[in-house]
Amino acid sequence: MRVWLALLALVALTGARDPILVPEVSQHEVDLQQGFTGTELLLFGAVLTPEGSRAAQDYDIVVVLKGPTQSIVLREKQKVAGVWINAASTELRSAPSYYAIASSRPIADIVDDKTAAIYELGLKWLQLSPIGAIDPDEQARFSSGLVDLNRRIGLYREEEGGVTVKEQVLYQARIELPSRVPTGIYTAETFAISKGRVVASASSQVEVRKLGIERAIANFAEDYGFAYGLLAVFVSVAMGWLAGRLFALI
Repeated sequence: MRVWLALLALVALTGARDPILVPEVSQHEVDLQQGFTGTELLLFGAVLTPEGSRAAQDYDIVVVLKGPTQSIVLREKQKVAGVWINAASTELRSAPSYYAIASSRPIADIVDDKTAAIYELGLKWLQLSPIGAIDPDEQARFSSGLVDLNRRIGLYREEEGGVTVKEQVLYQARIELPSRVPTGIYTAETFAISKGRVVASASSQVEVRKLGIERAIANFAEDYGFAYGLLAVFVSVAMGWLAGRLFALI
């Protein structure tokens, strides 16, 4: 009897295999040209069994679009004798230049804090990695300030309920890219979650790039920074001189 029970348990465990995700993005290249005012990406896909059929089970779906990470220095402003000056500062080595998350339900209802922290599911769980020793309270204050700033300019986003799932197989989410979205390679990750556990994940990439005169200027500034600085100063002085001459003739 014990042997039969063990065999039945083994069959049940092996039969309940995890699903697979088949993700896709509406466009894998976003071109920033003159007059770019932002765009919308559609992240969609399917939840399937390993055999390729419909999973036929309710899964929570979370999608995350993350831009290139960057090192950034944060400084606090303090008013001294009526003048605002730089006060405390810290440097974060892995701040994403863009971060957006959409989920079928609130993240707190889908996973526990530990799982959310492991997969960085939400703005409060971003691993910003401060450089050097820093007091935890001070780190939390700087991290909160960075998140708040980027939320206000549209570079950090959270959309609870932003993922729709149809017939237990098809999902989709719409994510906005603002006009000032940074360039680089973006990672679009999709997670299928069941009973608080990530049972499947998949990713794809999106490239945000500049075209035309904007790209030429950006490449020149990156490759020849000193010459670009001198040219900018020269153009400013020339424009000021020209404006002065025009006003003198009026």
